[in-house]
Amino acid sequence: MSIAVPEPWATEIQDARADYGDPLARAIPTHITLLPPTEVDTGALGRIEEHLSAAAAGHRPFRVLLRGSGSFRPVSPVVFVRVEAGVRECRELEASVRRGLLARELSFPYHPHVTVAHGVDPAALDKAFADLRGYRADFEVPGFSLYRFGADEVWRPLRCFTFGPGPG
Repeated sequence: MSIAVPEPWATEIQDARADYGDPLARAIPTHITLLPPTEVDTGALGRIEEHLSAAAAGHRPFRVLLRGSGSFRPVSPVVFVRVEAGVRECRELEASVRRGLLARELSFPYHPHVTVAHGVDPAALDKAFADLRGYRADFEVPGFSLYRFGADEVWRPLRCFTFGPGPG
C-alpha cells in the first residue's frame, strides 16, 4: 500500500532514480510507502479491500510537501526525498492500514519518504543526495493504492482507496 506521487513529479523522480543506476527504477512507481511489500493469501483479498476502504474512510485529503534529500545510510543504502509536510497524516494513515489483517512487524520504524536511489554504488548515492538537496514538490493526497507485484516483476496499482470526510 502506498501513496502515489502524482505527475509531473512521479516521472521526474523515476527518471532520476534510473539515472542513478537503480535497477528497480522502472519497476516501482514513485510513491510514499504505507505498508511494505506483504505477501497475502489471494482468498483474503476481499477482506483486505474492505479493511483498506474503512481505513481510507477515516482520513481526509491532505497536502504533502516533498523537500530536500535524506538518507538511511549507513543502516541502509538508500537516498530519498524528504516528506516535510504531511508526515503526521502519513503516520496516522500507516497506523490505520497496518492493523487487523495487515498487522505486521516492520524491519525499521515507519518513516515516510520517497526513494530516489537504493542499493546503488556509494558515489551514486552521494550524487543523488547532493542533487536533490533543493528538490521541492507540493501536492494534494486524495487517497492511496493497493499494489500488486506482477509476473514481470513490476508493481502496478490494483485498486485505489479515496479518503472520506474523516473524523469529526
